[in-house]
Amino acid sequence: MKLKMKGSGSPMRLKAAAVGWSFVILAVLMIVVFYFYPMIQALMLSFQTGTGANLSFNGMDNYKRLFTDSMFRTAVKNTFIYLIVQVPMMVLLALFLSTLLNDRTLKWKGFFRTAIFLPCITSLVAYSVIFKYLFAGDGLVNSLLLNLHLVSEPIQWITHPFWAKITIIIAITWRWTGYNMIFYLSGMQNIDPAIYEAAKIDGASSGRQFFGITIPMLKPIILFTSITSTIGTLQLFDEVMNITRGGPGNATASISQYIYDLSFKYSSDFGYAATVSYSIVIMIVVLSIIQFKVAGDRNG
Repeated sequence: MKLKMKGSGSPMRLKAAAVGWSFVILAVLMIVVFYFYPMIQALMLSFQTGTGANLSFNGMDNYKRLFTDSMFRTAVKNTFIYLIVQVPMMVLLALFLSTLLNDRTLKWKGFFRTAIFLPCITSLVAYSVIFKYLFAGDGLVNSLLLNLHLVSEPIQWITHPFWAKITIIIAITWRWTGYNMIFYLSGMQNIDPAIYEAAKIDGASSGRQFFGITIPMLKPIILFTSITSTIGTLQLFDEVMNITRGGPGNATASISQYIYDLSFKYSSDFGYAATVSYSIVIMIVVLSIIQFKVAGDRNG
């Protein structure tokens, strides 16, 4: 009797599975064709050398070349400077803003939330070009600083190695802080207010509530935004390309810009460019594992 019931239920299960697959099969095929297939092809390409269709297998030579490539080291150093300075600053600023905008007594909350979030939906190229003009030698930023007597002469934001990095960091922070803020704000709004009420009754100050309740409750979201921000910074391209062109003297060049130069600016070396691309993958995996371990996530 049990076997009969099981057999009679199988067609129903098959039909349900077929219906389910009919909804996702197109998306699965597109992911395979446009994501996984290019990734595999790029991995195979990283073991080849040559230009155009004249490629030949060269084993691990491209990966060995990474350790002797001074331009690659410069790009990695610049990218990690952006990463170490900008990501923590952006996370802290997003936490600060989300805390302010989560106040129930604050007026015009919707306006402020929208205004801070808007930069992350603007065009990468458009906002980069605007920043280039704002921070030019005779741009608006220098004009304001001079009029306020904060500086005695214009700061060379674009042409000085140190200030050019600062400009890139400011640009990235301006664009992506609102993106992270939305995650923190949604997380704060999902924390039960009764927890804060109980903490108040116990005499906990606002600061202690923040560090003892808000931060621990937001830990998974903070980990998520830290990893996504790390990935985005390691792939940094548009700001560097459109604001400083990697200059002055490669002082702001990023890894992604170097990949672009290897592919289209220098004599095209797609094999080595693919190798540099996969170095980013390795860095992302290693840094993500470190962040999981530091955060104490058991799934890391």
